[in-house]
Amino acid sequence: MFFKQLGRFILFLLVVTTIGLILYQYIQQIIEPELKDRALPDSLHPIVAEKKDELITKAADKGINVVITQGFRSIEEQDALYEKGRSKEGNIVTHAKGGESYHNFGLAIDFALLSVNGQIIWDMKYDGNGNGQADWMEVVEIAKVLGFEWGGDWKHFKDNPHLQMDFGLSIRELQRGKRPPEKVE
Repeated sequence: MFFKQLGRFILFLLVVTTIGLILYQYIQQIIEPELKDRALPDSLHPIVAEKKDELITKAADKGINVVITQGFRSIEEQDALYEKGRSKEGNIVTHAKGGESYHNFGLAIDFALLSVNGQIIWDMKYDGNGNGQADWMEVVEIAKVLGFEWGGDWKHFKDNPHLQMDFGLSIRELQRGKRPPEKVE
Protein backbone atom coordinates (compact mmCIF):
# COMPACT_ATOMS: atom_id res chain seq x y z
CA MET A 1 0.00 0.00 0.00
CA PHE A 2 2.79 2.45 0.97
CA PHE A 3 4.75 1.80 -2.25
CA LYS A 4 1.62 2.21 -4.35
CA GLN A 5 0.97 5.65 -2.79
CA LEU A 6 4.65 6.58 -3.15
CA GLY A 7 4.54 5.62 -6.83
CA ARG A 8 1.45 7.78 -7.40
CA PHE A 9 3.07 10.69 -5.57
CA ILE A 10 6.24 10.43 -7.68
CA LEU A 11 4.15 10.24 -10.86
CA PHE A 12 2.20 13.31 -9.70
CA LEU A 13 5.49 15.21 -9.09
CA LEU A 14 6.80 14.25 -12.53
CA VAL A 15 3.60 15.45 -14.24
CA VAL A 16 3.57 18.74 -12.29
CA THR A 17 7.29 19.30 -12.99
CA THR A 18 6.84 18.61 -16.71
CA ILE A 19 3.88 20.99 -16.93
CA GLY A 20 5.88 23.61 -15.01
CA LEU A 21 8.84 23.32 -17.39
CA ILE A 22 6.60 23.59 -20.45
CA LEU A 23 4.90 26.68 -19.00
CA TYR A 24 8.26 28.20 -18.08
CA GLN A 25 9.62 27.73 -21.62
CA TYR A 26 6.44 29.17 -23.12
CA ILE A 27 6.52 32.23 -20.84
CA GLN A 28 10.26 32.75 -21.54
CA GLN A 29 9.55 32.83 -25.28
CA ILE A 30 6.81 35.41 -24.79
CA ILE A 31 8.80 37.58 -22.39
CA GLU A 32 12.24 37.01 -23.94
CA PRO A 33 12.30 36.21 -27.66
CA GLU A 34 15.35 34.29 -28.77
CA LEU A 35 18.44 36.23 -29.80
CA LYS A 36 17.83 35.30 -33.44
CA ASP A 37 14.49 37.10 -33.22
CA ARG A 38 16.12 40.34 -32.05
CA ALA A 39 17.41 43.12 -34.27
CA LEU A 40 21.17 42.74 -33.95
CA PRO A 41 23.85 45.21 -34.99
CA ASP A 42 25.78 44.45 -38.17
CA SER A 43 28.76 46.73 -37.64
CA LEU A 44 30.76 48.45 -34.94
CA HIS A 45 28.82 50.78 -32.67
CA PRO A 46 29.47 54.39 -33.82
CA ILE A 47 31.24 55.38 -30.58
CA VAL A 48 33.43 52.25 -30.64
CA ALA A 49 34.28 52.93 -34.31
CA GLU A 50 35.21 56.53 -33.47
CA LYS A 51 37.35 55.49 -30.50
CA LYS A 52 39.01 52.77 -32.60
CA ASP A 53 40.07 55.42 -35.12
CA GLU A 54 41.34 57.66 -32.29
CA LEU A 55 43.33 54.73 -30.91
CA ILE A 56 45.02 54.15 -34.25
CA THR A 57 45.81 57.88 -34.62
CA LYS A 58 47.10 58.35 -31.07
CA ALA A 59 49.27 55.23 -31.34
CA ALA A 60 50.65 56.45 -34.69
CA ASP A 61 51.55 59.75 -33.01
CA LYS A 62 53.80 57.67 -30.72
CA GLY A 63 55.33 55.82 -33.67
CA ILE A 64 53.22 52.68 -33.16
CA ASN A 65 51.32 51.14 -36.03
CA VAL A 66 48.13 49.42 -34.85
CA VAL A 67 46.10 47.07 -37.00
CA ILE A 68 42.55 46.06 -36.06
CA THR A 69 42.33 42.32 -36.63
CA GLN A 70 38.65 41.99 -35.69
CA GLY A 71 35.75 44.30 -35.03
CA PHE A 72 32.12 43.37 -35.36
CA ARG A 73 31.66 39.59 -35.53
CA SER A 74 28.44 37.85 -36.58
CA ILE A 75 26.85 35.10 -34.49
CA GLU A 76 27.96 32.54 -37.09
CA GLU A 77 31.54 33.83 -37.08
CA GLN A 78 31.56 33.71 -33.27
CA ASP A 79 30.28 30.12 -33.26
CA ALA A 80 32.99 29.10 -35.74
CA LEU A 81 35.65 30.77 -33.58
CA TYR A 82 34.25 29.05 -30.49
CA GLU A 83 34.73 25.66 -32.16
CA LYS A 84 38.50 26.22 -32.48
CA GLY A 85 40.22 23.89 -30.06
CA ARG A 86 37.00 22.00 -29.54
CA SER A 87 35.46 20.37 -32.62
CA LYS A 88 37.99 22.06 -34.94
CA GLU A 89 41.78 22.11 -34.93
CA GLY A 90 43.70 24.81 -33.10
CA ASN A 91 43.85 26.30 -29.66
CA ILE A 92 40.84 27.56 -27.75
CA VAL A 93 40.67 31.29 -28.41
CA THR A 94 37.32 32.14 -26.84
CA HIS A 95 34.86 30.89 -24.27
CA ALA A 96 32.03 32.89 -25.84
CA LYS A 97 29.55 31.24 -28.18
CA GLY A 98 27.58 33.26 -30.72
CA GLY A 99 25.61 35.96 -28.94
CA GLU A 100 27.85 35.84 -25.87
CA SER A 101 30.60 38.19 -27.06
CA TYR A 102 30.69 41.97 -27.13
CA HIS A 103 31.98 41.57 -30.71
CA ASN A 104 28.49 40.30 -31.66
CA PHE A 105 27.00 43.61 -30.56
CA GLY A 106 29.62 45.83 -32.23
CA LEU A 107 31.18 46.78 -28.92
CA ALA A 108 34.61 45.13 -29.18
CA ILE A 109 37.73 45.13 -31.33
CA ASP A 110 40.89 43.04 -31.41
CA PHE A 111 44.21 44.60 -32.30
CA ALA A 112 47.80 43.73 -33.11
CA LEU A 113 50.89 45.74 -33.98
CA LEU A 114 52.19 46.27 -37.48
CA SER A 115 55.92 46.40 -38.18
CA VAL A 116 57.40 48.91 -40.63
CA ASN A 117 57.71 46.10 -43.20
CA GLY A 118 54.01 45.20 -42.85
CA GLN A 119 54.28 42.14 -40.58
CA ILE A 120 51.61 41.61 -37.94
CA ILE A 121 53.21 41.42 -34.50
CA TRP A 122 51.63 39.68 -31.51
CA ASP A 123 54.70 40.09 -29.31
CA MET A 124 53.63 42.07 -26.25
CA LYS A 125 57.27 43.01 -25.50
CA TYR A 126 58.03 44.45 -28.95
CA ASP A 127 59.38 48.02 -28.81
CA GLY A 128 59.21 49.20 -32.41
CA ASN A 129 59.33 52.90 -31.57
CA GLY A 130 62.46 52.38 -29.46
CA ASN A 131 61.33 54.34 -26.41
CA GLY A 132 62.06 51.55 -23.93
CA GLN A 133 58.39 50.68 -23.42
CA ALA A 134 56.49 47.76 -24.93
CA ASP A 135 54.38 49.12 -27.77
CA TRP A 136 51.55 46.73 -26.87
CA MET A 137 51.20 48.20 -23.41
CA GLU A 138 51.42 51.74 -24.77
CA VAL A 139 48.44 50.91 -27.00
CA VAL A 140 46.58 49.42 -24.02
CA GLU A 141 47.20 52.62 -22.02
CA ILE A 142 45.82 54.76 -24.85
CA ALA A 143 42.82 52.44 -25.20
CA LYS A 144 41.99 52.68 -21.51
CA VAL A 145 42.12 56.49 -21.61
CA LEU A 146 39.68 56.33 -24.55
CA GLY A 147 37.27 54.23 -22.47
CA PHE A 148 38.09 50.69 -23.56
CA GLU A 149 38.32 47.75 -21.18
CA TRP A 150 41.30 45.48 -21.91
CA GLY A 151 40.91 41.70 -22.05
CA GLY A 152 44.41 41.34 -20.60
CA ASP A 153 43.04 42.59 -17.26
CA TRP A 154 40.57 39.72 -16.99
CA LYS A 155 41.25 37.28 -14.18
CA HIS A 156 40.24 33.96 -15.75
CA PHE A 157 40.74 34.02 -19.52
CA LYS A 158 43.23 36.66 -20.55
CA ASP A 159 42.51 37.99 -24.04
CA ASN A 160 45.40 40.36 -24.73
CA PRO A 161 44.30 41.60 -28.19
CA HIS A 162 40.74 42.32 -26.98
CA LEU A 163 39.35 45.80 -26.25
CA GLN A 164 35.70 46.47 -25.51
CA MET A 165 33.27 49.16 -24.44
CA ASP A 166 30.30 47.68 -22.63
CA PHE A 167 28.61 51.00 -21.73
CA GLY A 168 27.60 49.40 -18.43
CA LEU A 169 25.58 46.72 -20.21
CA SER A 170 25.98 43.02 -19.54
CA ILE A 171 25.84 40.41 -22.29
CA ARG A 172 22.49 39.30 -20.87
CA GLU A 173 21.08 42.84 -21.24
CA LEU A 174 22.37 43.03 -24.80
CA GLN A 175 20.81 39.64 -25.58
CA ARG A 176 17.51 40.99 -24.25
CA GLY A 177 17.66 43.89 -26.70
CA LYS A 178 19.09 46.70 -24.62
CA ARG A 179 21.50 48.89 -26.61
CA PRO A 180 23.92 51.69 -25.71
CA PRO A 181 23.25 55.24 -26.91
CA GLU A 182 24.48 56.04 -30.42
CA LYS A 183 26.40 59.09 -29.21
CA VAL A 184 27.72 60.50 -25.98
CA GLU A 185 25.71 63.41 -24.67
